[in-house]
Formats: sequence, structure tokens, C-alpha cells
Amino acid sequence: MDTELRDLFAFLAVVRAGGFREGGRASDISASRLSESVRRLESRLGVRLLHRTTRSVVTTEAGARLAERLFPALGEVEAALDVVNHYRDRPAGTLRLNVPATVARLVLPSIVTPFLKAYPEIRLDVVVEESFVDLLAAGCDAGVRYDERLEKDMIAVPIGPRVQRMATAASPAYLAEHGRPRHPRDLLEHACLRGQFASGHIPTWEFERNGEIVRIDPEGPLMVRLGAAADLALRAAIDGLGVIHLFEAWLQPYLERGELEPVLQPWWQTFSGPYLYYPGRRHLPAPLRAFVDFVKEAPAPT
Repeated sequence: MDTELRDLFAFLAVVRAGGFREGGRASDISASRLSESVRRLESRLGVRLLHRTTRSVVTTEAGARLAERLFPALGEVEAALDVVNHYRDRPAGTLRLNVPATVARLVLPSIVTPFLKAYPEIRLDVVVEESFVDLLAAGCDAGVRYDERLEKDMIAVPIGPRVQRMATAASPAYLAEHGRPRHPRDLLEHACLRGQFASGHIPTWEFERNGEIVRIDPEGPLMVRLGAAADLALRAAIDGLGVIHLFEAWLQPYLERGELEPVLQPWWQTFSGPYLYYPGRRHLPAPLRAFVDFVKEAPAPT
């Protein structure tokens, strides 16, 4: 590969990963070689592209503008090079997925191992992120999100369980001390363990029974970042700090062991499962095509 093109790929690897060491791990290139490539690119362009500190690497304004234009352009170069993958006995290369923490915890574990065993020449990079992202700008091939967060120009393929449910629970000790809520609005008088997205948005708790939908905005002693720190809220619920509202599959092991007890179970709201999504384009990279086919052929878990 031409040196200039290699330097551009090196720059994007650092931007995508957020650092030289992380970029080196993701691209199988040493951090020192990536640093050398970026310095060479900056010298050639006559402008600084990255702010480097001992703790972080962030793009300058010029670097951000360059990365914004390069991601789709070099993505097309990668797609063109990937065409030869179709002439191999088995597809090879890197597949980059962007998924929320819930999917990483509850959906991917039953898929990733059999997929990578079936395609040993494919490497899977999983980025866990709660917000909806521009896949190309983020350097990802595909993502997993729920249908209300999908853009209309995306191709969406069902992945994982097709029906999921939110569950509400508290520890036996908490319920013994504070009583058991009988209606969702009773939670307004309870200590509730809340979550918020990276944007700062705090989703309401939603319940449904016989066509009636109740949304509440309870208060409590703990607020955590959704996904990233959900286990902290879960631990607090087990320890008797308050009521938790989370994916049923996430809470299920603790419900089965009796560490938590279900509350308001007739009001637990069901919703459709997640989707694997990717931009609608004629050519799919071979690793993504293999993953799409694998997901389509896999039996949907209940």
C-alpha cells in the first residue's frame, strides 16, 4: 500500500480508537508505527491533526474535518479491496460492530463464539455505545439498536430475542421495610435507582396493563449511566437501597436466586427485540456479509 494512503489509514485508526495504543491493538500495528505515520502525515500537510497528552488523544479542528471526510472515502477503498474476499475459501478481515451495553450483555454472547468458530479468519471488534451513531463516521460496519432508534435508510435484520420485557424488582429486605408497590404510581413514594444516557436524558419508567400505559418519573438516592454502570444500580438494589427497573433478562438470575423479588409484574412492558443495521449499499464487506447471513440463519432465542 502506498505510504501516503497507509498514513491516512493510520490516522483514522488512532481517531477511531481514541489513542495510539488502542489504535495499535485494533489494527495490529505498533503504537510507535502509528505515531510515526501520523507525524509524517502532519508534516506533509503542514498542520497538526491531533492533540496529544499523556492521558488522551483528541483531534484538532483540522483533524476532525479531515477524519469526517476520510471515513467514508477510505471506507470505500476498504470495500473495494474487500472484493477479493469473495474469491477466498473463507471470508477474512475485521468486522466492527457498534452496540449498546444491553446487547453486548444479553444478545451477543450466544452469537459471537459460534460465529467466530465458524469464521476463524474474521476478527470482531465490538464498540459499546448507547447513543445512535453515524456508522461510517465512527468507522463501524454495522450496529445493533432497537427499532425506535433506527434511521429509515438503514437495512435492518432481526437479531436476538424478538420480544423483550422491562422488569421491576427490589430486594426482600427493602420490600419488608418499605412495603410492596401495588400500582406503578406507588413508586413515587419509593426509593428508585435511576439511569441516564450520556446525553443527560433520564428516561421515564414505563408500564402497561390491559392497554393502559403509565409513565412515571420517580426519585431516588442513586443515578447511574445507562449501560456502563447498570451493574452498580443492580448491586445497590440487591443490597436493599431501592427499586430497580431494567431488562428482565438482566435481572433474571437474581430473581431466580431470590436476591431480588419481582414487583408490579402484571405491568411489565414488552417490546420488540433489537436489529442489526447497516447502510444500504450494493457491496457488503465479506465479514459483514458472513455475519448477516449467520444471524439470519440462527434460530431466534426466546
